[in-house]
Amino acid sequence: MARFDVNAARAQRQEAHGRAWSFELDGESYTLPTELSRATAKALRKLDDNDVDGLLELLMGEKQFARFEQHDVTMQDIAAILEAYGKETGLGLGED
Repeated sequence: MARFDVNAARAQRQEAHGRAWSFELDGESYTLPTELSRATAKALRKLDDNDVDGLLELLMGEKQFARFEQHDVTMQDIAAILEAYGKETGLGLGED
């Protein structure tokens, strides 16, 4: 039986999807990771299901999130961002 090479599989995923997914808002670019570390997954579990700001800050990091917060963003905008992110990366965040 052949051994599964985790590093090769990760490299293949990152080649297909890149290391970051990006979106633009009011002429500014933002990036989210295409893969989540175990530490990030643990931190996500600790968030309240309705903590949208906590989710975004965790994914974006403090500096990006501080810039993002300066925009007048609706919950529908955030839902659209998370939906597009999920479709591109296979990560289902913000879903029931």
